[in-house]
Amino acid sequence: MMSVGKMLILVGVLMVVTGFIMVGLEKLPWLGRLPGDIHIERRNFSLHFPIVTSLLLSVVLTILLNLFLRGR
Repeated sequence: MMSVGKMLILVGVLMVVTGFIMVGLEKLPWLGRLPGDIHIERRNFSLHFPIVTSLLLSVVLTILLNLFLRGR
């Protein structure tokens, strides 16, 4: 079992990597605005549901994780 210190370091590294990924994804203007993403605006209500973007990211991450885990 991992000690608490090692687990905190791992969580910190994962948070930094996630932060870099999120900053990098902001540079992709089409991400979240694909055809099929739902965007509803009303007078005092706004809903954005990126269903196609979620499906695309799910497929890409599934392929990448399968390739990475099979290589180990």
